[in-house]
Amino acid sequence: MLNPIAFRLSPGQDLKRELDAVAAGNTLCAAYVITCVGSLKKAVLRYANQEHGTELEGFFEIVSLTGTFSTHGSHYHIAISDDLGQTIGGHLLEGCRIYTTAEVVIGVLDDVEFLRTFDQNTGFPELEIQPLQLKKGE
Repeated sequence: MLNPIAFRLSPGQDLKRELDAVAAGNTLCAAYVITCVGSLKKAVLRYANQEHGTELEGFFEIVSLTGTFSTHGSHYHIAISDDLGQTIGGHLLEGCRIYTTAEVVIGVLDDVEFLRTFDQNTGFPELEIQPLQLKKGE
């Protein structure tokens, strides 16, 4: 079932930290980004198959943000465009600072839980989807 949550981030806020804070503050077991539009004045991305992130300074439009998250962890990818319309994307890291706004809508799944379990094949904590176990009295 889809239970959307909509919110707006303000100048200077950290995009990833705020998304993760929404998960923690709402005790979300399984959520995903439906849409996000806005702008950044600083972007921190990890490009494909790179060990470390890259910091970009300037003014960027958020043209896409996707991801899954919960109180157990998150995984987001972002695409941004510069003042010439050139687009770049990668893994969203902490440090992405909002320029004017970020208008975010997320969906919440109420019947599963997103866990992050170490996968020996990839070397990363990967998404594990489990049926949500309700506690007695809920």
